[in-house]
Amino acid sequence: MQKRWLINDPISKVEVNQLSHALKIDTVVSEILLQRNVNNFQEAENFFRPSLDSLHNPFFMKNMDLAVKRLNAAIKNQNKVQLYGDYDVDGTTSVALFYTYFFEKLTNLTFYIPDRYTEGYGVSQKAMEQAAADGVDLIITLDCGVKNKAEIDWAAEHGIDVIVCDHHEPGNELPNAIILDPKQKDCGYPYKELCGCGVGFKLLQALQVSNNYDKKELFDLLDFVAIATGADIVAVTGENRILAYYGLKILNENTRPNFQKLIDIAGKSKPLTLTDVVFTIAPRINAAGRMNLGSDAVEFMISRDADKIEQYAQNIHAYNSERRTLDETITAEALQILSEFDKHDNRRTTVVYKENWSKGVVGIVASRLIEKLFRPTIVLAEAEDGLLTGSARTVNNFDIHESLTKCEDLLVKFGGHTHAAGLTIRKEQIEAFQDRFEEIVAASIKTEDLLPTERVDLQIEFSDIFKEKESLQKLPRLKRVLDQLEPHGPGNMKPVFLTKNVFSIAAKTLKEKHLKMTLTQPNCSFQLEAIGFNLADKIDLIASGMPADIIYTLESNTWNDQTTLQLNVKDIRETV
Repeated sequence: MQKRWLINDPISKVEVNQLSHALKIDTVVSEILLQRNVNNFQEAENFFRPSLDSLHNPFFMKNMDLAVKRLNAAIKNQNKVQLYGDYDVDGTTSVALFYTYFFEKLTNLTFYIPDRYTEGYGVSQKAMEQAAADGVDLIITLDCGVKNKAEIDWAAEHGIDVIVCDHHEPGNELPNAIILDPKQKDCGYPYKELCGCGVGFKLLQALQVSNNYDKKELFDLLDFVAIATGADIVAVTGENRILAYYGLKILNENTRPNFQKLIDIAGKSKPLTLTDVVFTIAPRINAAGRMNLGSDAVEFMISRDADKIEQYAQNIHAYNSERRTLDETITAEALQILSEFDKHDNRRTTVVYKENWSKGVVGIVASRLIEKLFRPTIVLAEAEDGLLTGSARTVNNFDIHESLTKCEDLLVKFGGHTHAAGLTIRKEQIEAFQDRFEEIVAASIKTEDLLPTERVDLQIEFSDIFKEKESLQKLPRLKRVLDQLEPHGPGNMKPVFLTKNVFSIAAKTLKEKHLKMTLTQPNCSFQLEAIGFNLADKIDLIASGMPADIIYTLESNTWNDQTTLQLNVKDIRETV
């Protein structure tokens, strides 16, 4: 599939040189910083050395004073408190964060993770009825709840107080609860992009401030927040960047035995980046809720028993292996179904379902289908009582939540945000929904949004990477400085470079999918090793001897205890 290259407009040389001189850094780095709105020495210091003192006052969040007052009363009176979290990484790590923090502060502390298959997303009526039967005084929802008016109102009517910690878009009517959600229209909190665990952390921070609890006790739990921030693909800017930065430090330097066991099983070595978290730790935590019960993931993260940690880790790893096989099978089935649907090629959306698919992997399958077809996608499976439930994923920055809002009358329930959502629909409404969803998306999506996009930060030459006299057997200074831009994620992606007029010295395919290359440029005195994942179809172009343009990131490659530079090539085009 042809990709669209979006090359950032160049910054004026005057600005680049001024920042380069002020910071004593390479002009390549100064331009990258300017693109991220880092314009002077003080902003650079805040960016490279984030401070926990820069976190916003948690009491800026609407209803925070009420939430802290109720939580303090629960601690004083030793109320029976239930932590209610979603079954994904954000929800389960939120529960683990709270449980670990309150373990010695509340004697009547329980947690509840809904069953993905029998209860679905959000706060379930079954759980509220069970909480009432168990005599729960206070429920704290984490990464869910803001759109569960009926269920939470029922709890309130039966004497249960509820604090909602959520980051999803609220509906028009809010539940009868103390609601913490920076996306509330009248919430003045200055940072809106926290994940659910981040919102929960702000409640704990407010509690810590109001009681003058030990800061270190709380900040030592930021590894949970970093994992949730990475897994939920929220912006890694502002406050999220600070939380992720310090959470990664804990994850790498004072690793919780629970997470160390997952790292070992995955065969990863430290230090881990946020990207490593997304692809190593997060899928395994997620697999518990996808293949069995999300509560398994919580039990694993809060356990202090080495034998139990080992057993839970092995189970979670097995769930993840099973999940991989299942999502590959369902993706193949979905593509087969779509190939037999005559109208699909001309559509701008994909909505596909099959009764016996596993609800646990439909979100992953939606993402896999986007890789193949690149259009807003919904994958559904049968739940019960004639209902279909599933996940929606989008392309580029097209707002899929807004499109679902315009189909609200056809849905039993839905929730989410711009890039992802969950929904439930009656089976008899599926055809009407497919047509309405297609009509709404087709009328509003731009043609260019239906093309995979690679954003390019800067055009450079190979000679900008290795300066004169720098050893090719070591990482260049440019790479070492760029590594300090971590953690990467939306809003602060790893810099992507464009280099034109590149020639291959050698090229071959690996596993019939990937492209291994040795590259150089005219008048360049050295060669660079490169890998292009899933670019085997470019072998004829790169091996032809003709000049090519490449876009890539700079990566470290360790082999036989030696770490050298490797280009991770994202795309290749013939030089025009």
